[in-house]
Amino acid sequence: MEEKPPYNLGTTNNAGADDSSAPTTTTSTQWTRFRDALDKLASYGRVELRGVSPIPLKERTFVKTTNIFTLWWSMNANILPITFGMLGPQFGLSLRDSALIILFFTLLTTTLPAYLATLGPKLGMRQMVQARYSYGYYLVSIPVFLNIATMTGFCVIIMVIGGQCLSAVADGNLSVSVGIVIMSVLTLIISFCGFNVLHTYERYAWIPACIAIIVAVGCGGKELTRQTVPEIQPPPVSAVMSFAMIIASYMIPWACLASDFTTYLSPEISSVKIFTYSYFGLATPTITLMVLGAAIQSAIPNNPHWQAKFEESLAGGVLDAMLSPAQGFGKFLVVLLSFTLLGNVAATSYSITLNFQMLVPVLLKVPRYLFSIVLIAIIIPVSIAAAGDFFVNMENFLALIGYWSSAFLGVLVTEHLVFRKMDCRNYDAEAWNDASLLPWGVAALGASVLCFGLVIPSMSQVWFTGPIARTTGDIGFELAFVVAAGLYLPCRWLERKWCGR
Repeated sequence: MEEKPPYNLGTTNNAGADDSSAPTTTTSTQWTRFRDALDKLASYGRVELRGVSPIPLKERTFVKTTNIFTLWWSMNANILPITFGMLGPQFGLSLRDSALIILFFTLLTTTLPAYLATLGPKLGMRQMVQARYSYGYYLVSIPVFLNIATMTGFCVIIMVIGGQCLSAVADGNLSVSVGIVIMSVLTLIISFCGFNVLHTYERYAWIPACIAIIVAVGCGGKELTRQTVPEIQPPPVSAVMSFAMIIASYMIPWACLASDFTTYLSPEISSVKIFTYSYFGLATPTITLMVLGAAIQSAIPNNPHWQAKFEESLAGGVLDAMLSPAQGFGKFLVVLLSFTLLGNVAATSYSITLNFQMLVPVLLKVPRYLFSIVLIAIIIPVSIAAAGDFFVNMENFLALIGYWSSAFLGVLVTEHLVFRKMDCRNYDAEAWNDASLLPWGVAALGASVLCFGLVIPSMSQVWFTGPIARTTGDIGFELAFVVAAGLYLPCRWLERKWCGR
């Protein structure tokens, strides 16, 4: 079957903004003309004009499932998982303990994004459009806002790491702020163009990333053996569960955008195949590179050169130190490593542009690609501000996102498994933008909020440790998923009985 590009499809109303029942006014007519002019200009390039509206069946024609594997692989074959893995030893965990936690919790939490990715081809709906069938037309704005904040936070982390790498390779002659701006401009280009350019870029971006990382390990392998070995004793439960929360906070949010990348795939493709490609494309590089990050962090105290570079530019500085034996070629590879982060931030930014259209109904009128400009305008100043105390800011951010996203996904999965009977035909595709046909959303929001009555006592953070967490460590994200799902069952049953939908 021939692949058709998903850009320049349909009419200029394909962003889902058209409302033929609305009365025509001078203002709306002018806006429509302006938007049509923008779409016509964008159509001369490889820009995806369609926004968040569901993809019609006739346009779901992509059959290259390997694109899904390379997409997830490229999004995670970069410095970001290394940086997350470096947090393990900072909780006082040995390399062995860090590696076991990374392995188990990555394999566990990857099931959510891999499963939700299989629904994209069957429904043709982006992830937050699917959420309307639980949270309703209006209340879905709350998880959409939280999802935008979460993904923007990840983009900030990535920009800071990329800026640190570029600063490190320039030996401080290039500030982190300038590096952030350079990364942001490159991200804007890819996210502006949309689905087709994104998949094309991700198909090849992992290759230089893997080469650079392999060379870095080869150059610094001798020093990696100089691990800081803690006293032989079982690791504290609190440290284990807190680091597990970090791993979950990295993996679970992927599920909140999983189907954004699969909606143009043919629904005839096996769901098992999509799940398998998504699962291993996401889990394999993540586990490998997080363990590498833990090994690097454990070796830093025994290597003064690495320690100095870490204090100067954090993860980017350590990678520069590891590649220093390669001299000029090593510097080139550090630059390459910083640019491999684009595979992650570009895909995340693409999903954010779709989420912006869902934030409030009126934003459907704004073309998707314009939100990429808005996003970069937000990310640059926030990234520059966050770079000052990076690891502290990152831990504080990650400590929060796992809770809400787990509760959200508990609701979504329960809706699909129980109330839709795992059958995508039970979703009325025409109802996605009609409040009168969608659920109220009270059951979904109520379950998501009420579960925090048990989640909060189970949280363990720098600023708060609940009574349950003092004994068990942080088990908030596990409870958020299970309790929200359990509460949603009776709440949704009552909602369906009262509203009939």
